[in-house]
Amino acid sequence: MSTTRPPAVAGTFYPDDPRELAAMVEGFLSEGAPSVDRPAPKAVIAPHAGYIYSGPIAGSAFRAVAAAADTIRRVVLLGPAHFVPIRGLALPGETRLATPLGEVGIEPEGAQASIRMPQVRVIPEAHTREHSLEVEIPFLQVLLCDFQLVPLVVGQATGEEVAEVLERLWGGPETLIVISSDLSHYQGYAAAQRTDRETADRILALDGPLESHQACGAVPINGLLEAARRRDLVPELLDLRNSADTAGDPSRVVGYGAFAFYERD
Repeated sequence: MSTTRPPAVAGTFYPDDPRELAAMVEGFLSEGAPSVDRPAPKAVIAPHAGYIYSGPIAGSAFRAVAAAADTIRRVVLLGPAHFVPIRGLALPGETRLATPLGEVGIEPEGAQASIRMPQVRVIPEAHTREHSLEVEIPFLQVLLCDFQLVPLVVGQATGEEVAEVLERLWGGPETLIVISSDLSHYQGYAAAQRTDRETADRILALDGPLESHQACGAVPINGLLEAARRRDLVPELLDLRNSADTAGDPSRVVGYGAFAFYERD
């Protein structure tokens, strides 16, 4: 039976009006032009705060994927658990996820492949209120032609456990990996810039593991870094800003980074 997880943060993190939402996302995606001679990345890291704060930086990440928009058919989407403490990784119980832009199906093959692994379970409550995955989906809906999701909320796990799941779902050019994570939280502007630059340098060096004070999505990032080392991916920093650069108070900021990971020719 087909069931749908309704949006939890429409009207708060992003607009609940479909036309307003689509126009906002299109604006973020068009703020800069992707390099014409750069292939599309295999994986990206994008932030997941309210769009007025992190939307421009998320746009930088997803803009890099535009060259492969006609090719990508499956998105493996991982983000941290903010509300429900879980061990391992969690799939939702539903078969579709909804935003104001419509519904996206969960790919049965990818879900079945991941659930066979001991660190993955179906935990619907881990998805019910979670925003870390939801806020990335409108970008994918605007950007991609026809795709399905393998959405995984990540709780307490090792980088190795996450990397094993990514390896199982790696696929070919039809599969994009998206890691949802903000960076430092609630420092002053200058301190956040220093912290986030250090974290960005660690990511660019594929130097994990990161800790939670460096990135709220440290665990899924650590899994990507482990997989990237194994597969010799080339990381690139696309954008590094914080909430004071977009819409927030400089005395208490949240950091955002956009990164792309490319396969070698």
